Amino acid sequence: MIRQVTALMIACLFGVSFPVLSLAGSPDVGAVGEIPLLLVTEKEVYLIGPGDVLNISVWKDEALTCSCVVRPDGAFSFPLIGDIYAAGKSAAQIKVELEKKLDWYVPDVILSLEVKEINSMIIYVIGKVNAPGRYVMNTNVDVLQALATAGGFNIYAKKNKIKILRKEKDATTIFPFEYDRIVEGSRLEENIRLKRGDVLVVP
Repeated sequence: MIRQVTALMIACLFGVSFPVLSLAGSPDVGAVGEIPLLLVTEKEVYLIGPGDVLNISVWKDEALTCSCVVRPDGAFSFPLIGDIYAAGKSAAQIKVELEKKLDWYVPDVILSLEVKEINSMIIYVIGKVNAPGRYVMNTNVDVLQALATAGGFNIYAKKNKIKILRKEKDATTIFPFEYDRIVEGSRLEENIRLKRGDVLVVP
């Protein structure tokens, strides 16, 4: 019985599928099932962008406590160490980099960093919608959500000829979007999640 209990504990700990035997001691008594594998979902991490405001503080050192705005070039300035490139990095990555560079000046530094303002999640909706413009989002949105944010279509919109323009480095990718097909439940893969800087065009 002790061996059976130990096997069950190992199975639960490591997510291994084991047949579950009756603890009564007889393999013929009780139902046989399986312990399901443990599923771990990866949490999405926010990446810093230009315009974001970071609150950075060093314990017991007010001179190294400040709010830093990420400049259009993707960097921000911090006392003693100068410019830190932040665009495309997570808050945790920037914190580690600051701690390493500050350790020369403040041994065993205790530093905290938080994203105070998210200003870089910008998308653009242009064309025949009721409220075209530049939108700063505080969460990830898909195409349908962006259209709703822009007030929906006006009466002249060509709903099935929508395009999403995404510029990455020196290349621009165009994604088609057929509204009628999507609301009918087909071509749902076109309802993509928008990224920072995407332009949604409604002709």
